[in-house]
Amino acid sequence: MTASPISEREFKERWSDLHGGADTEGVVGRWLSFSYLAARVCVALRISPNVLTFLGLGTAIAMALSTYAAVALLLLTISLFFDGIDGSVAILRGSDSKWGSLLDSLADRISEAFWLYMGWRLGIPAWIVITMWMVASTQEYARARLASLGHTQIGVVTPTERPVRAIFMAFALLFYIFDIPGTLQLSYAFLALLIFSLIQVMRAAKKVLSTQE
Repeated sequence: MTASPISEREFKERWSDLHGGADTEGVVGRWLSFSYLAARVCVALRISPNVLTFLGLGTAIAMALSTYAAVALLLLTISLFFDGIDGSVAILRGSDSKWGSLLDSLADRISEAFWLYMGWRLGIPAWIVITMWMVASTQEYARARLASLGHTQIGVVTPTERPVRAIFMAFALLFYIFDIPGTLQLSYAFLALLIFSLIQVMRAAKKVLSTQE
């Protein structure tokens, strides 16, 4: 099934609606413009969103099992590309669904676990990577739970959204590739930022829920 083509502006509006009214300007807007073009190619090739979701998960697993940091960095980038356009393809095809959204969310959590497994292989202590995954997953679960209660907009974009979590992993790989010291210190700082982000989401959630009481 292929939906009628929609304009880039309509695509961004639909994307914003699906992400709780998120802003589509600046860096996000530039990414969405690229994602729109890539998604049009995938639609033309009849590649389904779910296929892209599983390709993203597969490359994340391959990244975690790679024995070469440079290859892992490349696979991380490819995984993010697939993960970033699956939803865009669904929008263009007019086939965005709750089932697809569930698959995407599950794939995201599993992928991030494999990212952090690679972090452990790079020398980040196990307790740090486990805590990072737990905090990030709790943040995403809180958002999902709010959505299930009918609150799709919580009015907060944290400094550790999923793309930023991927950037942290990319820096850890670059530090390893170029033998740059400071990976442990970077990990501590990012863990603190993750905790701060969770607090932001919980405060926003409490505010949203309290206004409905």
